[in-house]
Amino acid sequence: MHDFRVLVRYAVFAVFVLSVVVAFTAWLVRARRVSPFGALGRALRAASDPLIRPVEMRLVRLGGNPVNAGWWLVVVVALGGVVLLSLLDWAVGLFYGISAAAGGGPRAVLAFLIGALYSVLFAALLLRVIGSWFGLFRYSRWMRPAYALTDWLVEPIRRLLPPMGALDWSPLVAWLVLWLLKQLLLNVVLL
Repeated sequence: MHDFRVLVRYAVFAVFVLSVVVAFTAWLVRARRVSPFGALGRALRAASDPLIRPVEMRLVRLGGNPVNAGWWLVVVVALGGVVLLSLLDWAVGLFYGISAAAGGGPRAVLAFLIGALYSVLFAALLLRVIGSWFGLFRYSRWMRPAYALTDWLVEPIRRLLPPMGALDWSPLVAWLVLWLLKQLLLNVVLL
């Protein structure tokens, strides 16, 4: 399993380096550092355009400058690589956690489930907070699950906390309550 993870990391790094090379070659031609009408310019465009063109079209639809498409490709590849590696590490950790809990008996399984539930709720709280920074709220298609998982805790806290300007402290208090509840439950289960 370790070899597979190392292989995936090298593959992600190789794709990232390829995206940097593609962005750089596209920039060379578009900034006229290399003549777009010469043999080298045509070869560079033929190599980079199939990867740059979809990003360029999406960027134009969103109101961006198509000249920056190559660097947006690099950013998207880097973020996608980080997400992929994080998900892989999470899946491996989950597999090892389930294996260890299954070998530890019913208390270990219950402790694992408490930790897993806490992780899911914490991720939903974090998604809810980060989504609100970008204007994605309750009725956004991608945010509905986060709100559905956390409203039972955040909304009562929001009603109890006095308003403090533009800052909403209820998710932070909800996280503290969740953490305390997790610690309490783990102490009860493991003692």
